[in-house]
Amino acid sequence: MKKSIFSRLIALGVLSALIATASTGCRFGFASNPDDPNEVEEVEPIDTSVDTFAYDPSLQGTSITLLNSKAEIQSALVEMGAEFEKKSGVHVEVMPVTDGDSPYTKVVSLYNSGNPPTMSILDTTDVIALAEEKAADLSGEPWLAEAEGYLTEVNGKVYSFPLCIEGRGMIYNKAVIETALGGSFDPASIRTLDDFTALLDRLVEAGIERPVSLAMEDWSLGAHHLQYVYETYDGTSAGAAEAIELLKSGQLDLTSYDRMSQFLDMFDVLRTYNVAKSDPLGADYDEMAIDLVDGKTAFWFNGNWAWPNLEDADAEKDDEYGFLPYFMNNDPDDFVNWQIQASPSKQVMLDGVVATEQQLAAAKEFLNWIVYSEIGQQMLVKTCNIIPPFRNNPYEPSDPLSRDIYSHVHDGTAFNASAIVPNDHWSILGAAMQKYLAGRSDRAELIASIEDYWAQQK
Repeated sequence: MKKSIFSRLIALGVLSALIATASTGCRFGFASNPDDPNEVEEVEPIDTSVDTFAYDPSLQGTSITLLNSKAEIQSALVEMGAEFEKKSGVHVEVMPVTDGDSPYTKVVSLYNSGNPPTMSILDTTDVIALAEEKAADLSGEPWLAEAEGYLTEVNGKVYSFPLCIEGRGMIYNKAVIETALGGSFDPASIRTLDDFTALLDRLVEAGIERPVSLAMEDWSLGAHHLQYVYETYDGTSAGAAEAIELLKSGQLDLTSYDRMSQFLDMFDVLRTYNVAKSDPLGADYDEMAIDLVDGKTAFWFNGNWAWPNLEDADAEKDDEYGFLPYFMNNDPDDFVNWQIQASPSKQVMLDGVVATEQQLAAAKEFLNWIVYSEIGQQMLVKTCNIIPPFRNNPYEPSDPLSRDIYSHVHDGTAFNASAIVPNDHWSILGAAMQKYLAGRSDRAELIASIEDYWAQQK
């Protein structure tokens, strides 16, 4: 769900969303703390002593390419490809999507030039758009059994490999909350919008004047926020697709659709307690990580891809950060109030047009190596810092945000819903959300903008 990032590398994802899944086209900035020249970067050790994966010797000497739209793992993928080459004899060239480029536009231009990558890391929306015309059919691959619930089908076939799970919600800094309130904080005790609002009021009374950071970027507002309207239709991707089809046909009236009003109720709470309330469109994304780490705020609406931002702002991996849901009403039994949104946000598509049989076989071996080899399993999680969508992967992510999403996925307190939207959704409706954030439009105007957008979609 996410396009490339500013600063050194992207803080995925994602989107981002995808968009992040629901995060396509998103950008994320890094906190602006200067690097310590004496700092030694922590590297998760990889045990390469055990490797029971069966490599195909006939593939030795094959070269394949991987287009990477998840910029924060560029160096990790290069390292991963190098380790795979040591074992398999297959060379993997990792090609980054340059800053400011759309992954979809990049891969289409490469197809138009007759030189597409063997593999492409893309948002789910892009895979669906390209699958039947450009992608290799992966429906018979063994790893499908390990990714049940995280596969994307197009007319009954699987054309992509789910690379990672990403989730989003209200990031909290537990230490800041407990210091302000003078006692312990149990995230599970907050189960409704009223509970959340009451907590914010207590934090204000304790001296945190504006306890929420609210990004103003169109990708955040138009994707990560607004897509809750679709994804909470019933908490599934199929339900999100149904809601969108009803919007396109005019059968879903947003003025009476409860999820629309509930979404705006939550968003209005975030506006009220926004640290940048006096100038919401002047909010600085980089500063939000610093504010959360330093205790100027206690909450930041974002996803687990924001960990590099927090780490650059001096957060530590043993700090207690986690997620609260995007509360939308006062029913504690409504899934949206006790589950975190988490879904596969990046997919690997294999070229089915230009790649030779040898190259396709090598690419498929690389994907199977990620899922089934002891080394690939470790590197996906430890080197790439990814939440694995494969049930056979025994490794857990090390940063607190990804650990929290991982826990929600595995204990049944996450809902897997990804809204597949057009590539211009986040920019057009993000702009409409910016107007609403700044108080330059009301609910009726915002809803009209959303309905007008969908009425134009075919």
